[in-house]
Amino acid sequence: MARKRRVWIPDFFYHIVSRGNRRDALFHDDSDFKIFLHILRQIHKKNPFEIASYCLMTNHYHLLMRSQKQPISKVMALLNKRYADYYNTKNKVTGHVFEKRFYDKIINTNLDMLEVSAYIHLNPLEAGMVKRPELYQWSSYRYYVHVSSHPHLNMAAVFDCLSGSKLEKREAYQRFVKEKKKKSETTIS
Repeated sequence: MARKRRVWIPDFFYHIVSRGNRRDALFHDDSDFKIFLHILRQIHKKNPFEIASYCLMTNHYHLLMRSQKQPISKVMALLNKRYADYYNTKNKVTGHVFEKRFYDKIINTNLDMLEVSAYIHLNPLEAGMVKRPELYQWSSYRYYVHVSSHPHLNMAAVFDCLSGSKLEKREAYQRFVKEKKKKSETTIS
């Protein structure tokens, strides 16, 4: 049976998830995380796209991404291929690095944008890796909390889903994430 053709709508963001083969680790140490982000920046130079949020976990990663010039599948093919080449060379292995094709879901509404961004940013907390999401260094959330801008993040795509000044939007987003955290803690209890 043929694969279902991916839909690409250039003006929309997508939630992208890619997982290690057999759920094995994609990132073994800090250098792996750094190389992945470096590859992401290199691909961005030749195939521009926007990242609104990201989180690199041990065995998978999340991107909230929009590509207006190239189909998302082309960008992802470049990213996963280049990282797989690095991974196999570094670890002296061959074969598949990623489990299957990446997962993608189109973001249709402002609420979806906020929900998915918060979900991405809360991933390390849900996994018990940190006590507060801004403490996880391989996520964009710390930029949402502490920095006014980042050269490779389009935080405005998330902030513009909220009303108010720049500072009010930043604070509203932080409250939104905290509220999501509380809801998730009460469903676990």
